[in-house]
Amino acid sequence: MKILVIWRLLTVGGVNAGWRNRAIYFKKHGIETEFLYTTDHGGLHIMQDVAKVYLTKDDNEIINIIKENGYDAIIVVDTGAAYKWIRKAKYEGPILIEARTPELIKLMPHLKTFKGIEPKLIIVPSHYQKRLVSILTEDIPIHVIYNGVDTSFFRALPVEEIDFASLPLNQLGKKIVGWIGRTDRRKNWPMLLEVAKKIKHERDDIEFWLIGGAQSVQREEFAAAWKDGELTDIVKWFPVIPYQQMPHVYAKIRESGGCTLATTKSESFGNTFIESMVCGVPVVASNIMPINELVVNGETGLLYRGQNVDDAVKQIYEIVDNPDMHRNMSEAAVRRVEENFAIQVVADQYVHLLKSFIQLERNGDGEVEAT
Repeated sequence: MKILVIWRLLTVGGVNAGWRNRAIYFKKHGIETEFLYTTDHGGLHIMQDVAKVYLTKDDNEIINIIKENGYDAIIVVDTGAAYKWIRKAKYEGPILIEARTPELIKLMPHLKTFKGIEPKLIIVPSHYQKRLVSILTEDIPIHVIYNGVDTSFFRALPVEEIDFASLPLNQLGKKIVGWIGRTDRRKNWPMLLEVAKKIKHERDDIEFWLIGGAQSVQREEFAAAWKDGELTDIVKWFPVIPYQQMPHVYAKIRESGGCTLATTKSESFGNTFIESMVCGVPVVASNIMPINELVVNGETGLLYRGQNVDDAVKQIYEIVDNPDMHRNMSEAAVRRVEENFAIQVVADQYVHLLKSFIQLERNGDGEVEAT
């Protein structure tokens, strides 16, 4: 079986991290995955040696890729232009949609105009996202499949396996609070700086690691605020960390007695939450959907109110100042991911869905029910 995944943006974000994990798992089950992107935002390296990647904006080239490769199914991820390419290629196989964008106004163009194409199923990564998508569509079934994490790669590394010699390095004895993601407004980097500013004024045993943002649209705006706020001493910015090094980054955060912080205003899922937890790092984040589908408050992390800086700081202190709580949360976080979000758990659902759906299409029998 051979499938094509079409998405506009080749980023180092959760969508591509999730598809990287799926592609590896699919291969073990006889499913070859290929990817078509139109714009590279620094994510090419995470697909290296995993799957074939096409990177082009040329309509004719894209149409030929679809025509010539004999795909058993095409999965379109938040890319409205894909329906035009599929129609012009006269593709007749099943088309599935992944609806990932968590903002209604940005999601609308990808779900309201199919240009003569009739997708059979919409796949979403959370029950929150299902509610959002159901506002925009009535006749297409919606199926929830959580993102999965490769627990043979992301795992709670024992101390002897941690690469302490590589960057990043923390100051001796300081607790690390990790913030992983793009420096854009939805991820809410201004709140990160406000949290760091408050902690800087109150104590000197905590530092922040901001991982990512090298190609973010607002990287210069962030850099200016970071410097003008005199926060370069407490917030260490690592714009690019190789994907393969991330388990070691999480391990360093865990061993310092720290946690990860998310200040995001909205998510459709949030891969960094499950990556953090399976590496034994408790999470501090806002008590909003779908974050509270992933993080169990008081068990695998602590959730603060809305975008409340004082409450976020309080939850960070609660974790870093209580070693027993930190240890218990670390162990519970690993268990929760292994039981609910391990790639072998969630990708099995995707494999079953693909195989059954394609078989139904070939036989001309019925439809796949939504869940």
